[in-house]
Amino acid sequence: MAGTTVIRNASWIVAWDEDAGRHTYLQDADVAFEGDCILQVGGRFEGEVAREIDGKGRLVSPGLVNIHSHPLSEPMNKGFLDELGSPRLYMSSLYEFMPLFRPDAEGTKACTEVALSELLLSGVTTLTDLSVPYDPWIDLLDRSGIRAVLAPMYRSARWYTKNGHVVEYEWDEKAGREAMDAAMKTIDAANAHPSGRMSGMVSPSQIDTCSADLIRDSFAEAQSRGIKFQIHAAQSVVEFHEITRRHGKTPLEWLDSLGVLKEGAIIGHGIFLNTHSMVHWPEADDFALLRDSGAAVAHCPTVFQRRGIAMQSVGKYIRGGIPVGIGTDTYPHNMLEELRNALYISRLMTGNPFDIRTHHIFDAATVGGAAILGRDDIGKLAKGAKADLFMADINHPAMRPVRDPLRSLIYVAGERAVRDVFVDGRQVVADGKVEAFDLEDATARLEEAQRRAEEQFRQLDFAGRSHLEASPLAYEVGK
Repeated sequence: MAGTTVIRNASWIVAWDEDAGRHTYLQDADVAFEGDCILQVGGRFEGEVAREIDGKGRLVSPGLVNIHSHPLSEPMNKGFLDELGSPRLYMSSLYEFMPLFRPDAEGTKACTEVALSELLLSGVTTLTDLSVPYDPWIDLLDRSGIRAVLAPMYRSARWYTKNGHVVEYEWDEKAGREAMDAAMKTIDAANAHPSGRMSGMVSPSQIDTCSADLIRDSFAEAQSRGIKFQIHAAQSVVEFHEITRRHGKTPLEWLDSLGVLKEGAIIGHGIFLNTHSMVHWPEADDFALLRDSGAAVAHCPTVFQRRGIAMQSVGKYIRGGIPVGIGTDTYPHNMLEELRNALYISRLMTGNPFDIRTHHIFDAATVGGAAILGRDDIGKLAKGAKADLFMADINHPAMRPVRDPLRSLIYVAGERAVRDVFVDGRQVVADGKVEAFDLEDATARLEEAQRRAEEQFRQLDFAGRSHLEASPLAYEVGK
């Protein structure tokens, strides 16, 4: 809509205090924006108004910044990976099961529509999408209205197991280099997209599937283009042992030796430092190495807690000055749920409710994630910032009583209270409904894709198991 939109007399606003350099609460005040830009936060907007939204009974929050996500595949894993790990591969499901249960082309589209809908409905306005490029990828991101950082993944090798306890790698460095070249073209297309909401990130897939040259050259390419670099590293015990076996260094030490563990790099997960209780490598100091490097960490707690794995602890990382952002590495793509899990698990790992506070994790999901992406115009409600925001219903039963609206939202209500979302000043969620996609139709197509994947499972599994043998239902189906 042309002209100025004002959210009038909002009950609560998470506003940015420029002088203090932090978020602050305002009550019974206005938020005004025109086009993609915020004009005013706080007080009463007295200018000419094209659209007025009643803010009474609403929390107005900056949109959330998600720095690590896989929309192309994760929604289809619902009901399959909820309680599945590889007992002989340190309980990770990455190597034995995930390569066997993948969506086909139609399923990929349905997965993406479902994931993007979930993200928007949980208040995400900026998304880093780590996907293997596919035909409608850019079109779907554009259609959603979300602000997107495209991180097309590529690698030099694929992993697989022939017995469930040894991970092997099939190397094809020429194919990896060709995929990198194709990824750069996708990044160029994103940066040139007419929406102005898309950009690119260089993303060699995993530390153990990429050659040293591919990792070094990828980081150099990112630096030369002035964009960010992200790689999955320190994400499993299997990977930790593989890298120490190959190089005699921890994953972070090896990245440092390649010259890529520095500012501009994002470590996807960064859980398994040498001090983690599930590994034993005492002659290193990964925490200090990471802290002093300037590299950031993308923290995605939900997918790991399902496998009985946790960072030790994100509170320590944040207090230690390591830049931490939040991502949704699994289903549901529910950012508010990730924030809740990050808070609870960090306290569980330390046995200390003061290990991490709500503001730490909310900062990581807003201005912290924005800073990691190299932006100072998102993740905050301030004059001149992008008009990326969401509104939550503080009268929702799960929000009440409202003593502290962010605590009610994060610890209890979650996405149920999110009603409206704006990106670049354009409304993309209205009264709890995603504007771009028919979510009911997308989930129906996703279910069909899941049935097709189940039919293919036995043919792909080294042990010839059916999907039900690999991941039994909670109860047997009666006859």
